[in-house]
Amino acid sequence: MKVVVTDWGFPSLEQEREIFARHGIEFEEHQCKTEEEVATIVAHADVVMAQWAPVKAKAIAAMKQCKGIVRYGIGLDNIDLKAAKERGIAVRNVPDYCLNEVADHTMALLLALQRQIAHVQSLVRSGKWSITPPQVLPPLRECALGLIGFGRIARLVARRAQSFSMATVAFDPYAEEKLFSEFNTRRVDLPTLFATSDILSLHSPLTDETRNIINSKTIALMKPHALIVNTGRGGLVHTDELVDALRQKRIAGAALDVLEVEPIGKEHPLLAMGNVIITSHNAWYSAASVGELQRLAALAAVELLKG
Repeated sequence: MKVVVTDWGFPSLEQEREIFARHGIEFEEHQCKTEEEVATIVAHADVVMAQWAPVKAKAIAAMKQCKGIVRYGIGLDNIDLKAAKERGIAVRNVPDYCLNEVADHTMALLLALQRQIAHVQSLVRSGKWSITPPQVLPPLRECALGLIGFGRIARLVARRAQSFSMATVAFDPYAEEKLFSEFNTRRVDLPTLFATSDILSLHSPLTDETRNIINSKTIALMKPHALIVNTGRGGLVHTDELVDALRQKRIAGAALDVLEVEPIGKEHPLLAMGNVIITSHNAWYSAASVGELQRLAALAAVELLKG
């Protein structure tokens, strides 16, 4: 039995190595960046583990005996699910790690953006001192938080927002009705969500249905003082159209932990905007979450191999 890791960004893979050794599983690690590189290493893998490398149709076609693919993470947008299904290859993710970390990071971005902390700090550092912030600042307790997606992380964010007396509304066609009442959140359709949210937080997986769900048309439905927070997937936001909306003041600001293209270029216009906060895709991280991700991914690989 052989597990092949296409790529990884952890301090080490010693935890996986120990787990696989206990089960008599051969372990091979790589640092692939392209689909072509992945295709050259997976031919004799029984399980493939990937973090960011593209495991797409060409790479999947090169797999001769693969039973499963395990993604280091929650999202599966770097895995070609259709190609895997056609080959009878199971796909697993790690859906239950870093939930509180991402919810905490979402609230940190939300509060910093809504209170204009980064914008005011930049003004102070440039020598401008004002006891009022540069933009309209409604009381947080009077703001409605809209959630696109109402999975586990979104529900944790709703609980946190409610502790600040925010009303919460959500759009998720796949969530059970009982969850909305359990988490004191009003279920609405997508146009209503855009129109009523003072702050919009994105927690949807990236699919053909949700790609670029934030675009010029949907932004046009939003309030001029509305804010967007994205700790979900970068592809949920059409970046160029967000930039245009911010420049034209159709919305008041954005806080992004994920982007369509990562890392962001140092000359990107978003970096010059005082009403934008960008963090480097680290909402998932804590001292505990890294080891948990690696352990759960390795155990998923073992489960696939052991049937």
